[in-house]
Amino acid sequence: MHFIFRLALVLSPILVLSPARATSPEDRYIAARDAAIAKFAKQEKDGKIGEAVDKAEAAARDELKGQLVAILSQPARPGFAPAQINLDTLYRGDMGFGMLDGLRFDADTGRNGAKIGEKRADGSFVEPKAHIIVTSEALFTRWLHEHKAWWDKGSKNVPQQIEPALKFEGLYTQAISTDAAVINFNELPVAKPASATLTYGFLAGRTQDTTPEAADEVFVAALASGKFYIAYGEIEPTVQVPACATIRADYNKRADEADEKLRQKRIDKKAYDKLGDLRQQGDDAFKRCFVQHAPEQPAFAEATKQAQALLETALGK
Repeated sequence: MHFIFRLALVLSPILVLSPARATSPEDRYIAARDAAIAKFAKQEKDGKIGEAVDKAEAAARDELKGQLVAILSQPARPGFAPAQINLDTLYRGDMGFGMLDGLRFDADTGRNGAKIGEKRADGSFVEPKAHIIVTSEALFTRWLHEHKAWWDKGSKNVPQQIEPALKFEGLYTQAISTDAAVINFNELPVAKPASATLTYGFLAGRTQDTTPEAADEVFVAALASGKFYIAYGEIEPTVQVPACATIRADYNKRADEADEKLRQKRIDKKAYDKLGDLRQQGDDAFKRCFVQHAPEQPAFAEATKQAQALLETALGK
């Protein structure tokens, strides 16, 4: 679907390969992808938008999926639906543009076996409890290069070497479909499977503002046999550290009190500014506390087991 809302981002230009230069299957995929992006950008510029164009865009992504299926040659995963292309859109301005080129397997049930799309009591809808994204090492390194200056100046972009890139939480925000930033709470001690040359796992949450109080997801990434994998999913139970939440609540209380004192002119602006950003201080203190004490929680060990199982499923074990 053609999103109405556009991201106010300055996106780096994508290198367009000519057919003459597209020698490998990955080259041909990139050339076809970039040609489609250029085509739909021109149509938007010319005011040619609507249902027919959106159908053509969806068909173009389906053709790209066929190329990825041939390149990646991936088996089905038990408990997961058939693979879909991980690209949400080929429209440059859409939220989700520039995601990781690859195939995505979505779990065929939600948490506790709930049916996908079913409405919960809180009004939300059940989504797949886990996802697996697979691409080739060559496509992943090209994606890293395309994203070396993806975000605006002042924002840290993804490292260009694979190992440090795996530890950069922004990689996961950019690679998957989300309107919230992925937060790396703690590295998880996942064991590296024999087939993998690199692995990394972490306890995660998502935010559009402040750091959430509980980690409710795990992410794992691996490089194995020329393929790159990212898998992520909900965990049960979530990992929480009540003492850390109390620390942040205390900072927030002090911030509220300072705001009230300033409003009532019981302190002047100079005294108020001297206190600094108490809410940010509280968020920073919460994160330091969580990193230190989360591994002590029984739920942390359970999250590690779930991350390990997800990694093995991703690798086809």
